[in-house]
Amino acid sequence: MPLKNDLYTYRVTWSEEDQEYVGLCTEFPSLSWLTETQETALEGIRQLVANALSDMKKNKEKIPIPISIRKYSGKFMVRIPPEVHRKLAEIAAEEGVSINRLVSARLAK
Repeated sequence: MPLKNDLYTYRVTWSEEDQEYVGLCTEFPSLSWLTETQETALEGIRQLVANALSDMKKNKEKIPIPISIRKYSGKFMVRIPPEVHRKLAEIAAEEGVSINRLVSARLAK
């Protein structure tokens, strides 16, 4: 089984402002690691998350559940203006599908 910190969502991107690569973790938005290479940015942020997890456990803080193991129902509610709802209903009717199917297909693109 992977280490607990390996289950989190990591990303490495270029920071034009810092002129370095930055390692990020979605579940820990306040953490980042700047360095010269993509590889060391990933290693750095993974180690930083491991250290944060260790400190959180020691201090009995709530530890974020990794996105990779969270359970999702497949449902979410979104409020839209009535005119947008009407337009979606029209498009769905023209395509012969439900609004749910129409929106789901568009979001999946």
